[in-house]
Amino acid sequence: MSGDELPDHVRRNREAWDEWARDYAEAGRRRWADEEITWGIWNVPESELKVLPDIAGLDVIELGCGTAYVSAWLARRGARVVGIDNSEAQLATARELQREHGLEFPLLHGNAEEVPLPDARFDLAISEYGAAIWADPYRWIPEASRLVRAGGRLVFLGNGTILMLCAAQEEDVPASDRLLRPYFGMHRFEWPDDPSVEFHLGYGDWIRLLRANGFEVEDLIEIQAPEGTATSPTAYVTVDWARRWPSEQIWKARKRG
Repeated sequence: MSGDELPDHVRRNREAWDEWARDYAEAGRRRWADEEITWGIWNVPESELKVLPDIAGLDVIELGCGTAYVSAWLARRGARVVGIDNSEAQLATARELQREHGLEFPLLHGNAEEVPLPDARFDLAISEYGAAIWADPYRWIPEASRLVRAGGRLVFLGNGTILMLCAAQEEDVPASDRLLRPYFGMHRFEWPDDPSVEFHLGYGDWIRLLRANGFEVEDLIEIQAPEGTATSPTAYVTVDWARRWPSEQIWKARKRG
């Protein structure tokens, strides 16, 4: 599909991430080098959160893989991984890192709302940010359901719902302890002086959407900034805020048989 034919939010996010990709290349390089799987901006270890099943031998798709460090972590543990991302510039970094680490798996340039792969192809669909916030959930969740086999799993991490209600309009201003926007009807988020489009839902909307597409929710992991964290890696949330409220959340769901 050409850029002119893409949905508005897909086209805008592709253009934005092609521009931003150079700023994420070094972070991707560091995370490719990590031996331990960690989650989110606070790098909470998988050994603590226990997000993943035993992934050895599983067919996995990463939806919105970016620099593909999650895919790399899973491939090293025996998964058969495919990554797809909306940004060719992000994938260029991922391919460079594949060569540096001698680790190959397919990387597709495309929209996670329309993946050019067969039905029931995967045991696990996963997204750490990626499609989880940059694709419309009313389009990518049905697509994930199509791709995942009966009994398979969907795991995705995004910004915490409470954080999105408290987040400032300006990207360099941290979230406050006040609700700044309505909870009911939350879906599409746009920001001043930012061309990208994000998507965030309320808890009930997530549960209903997942169930309507054949998934049973197994867990909602709400991430707390680790005790002893000195500084925040981002301007939009402080350590103090993220110690009191969840700045990130991980949904775990299983596809009904």
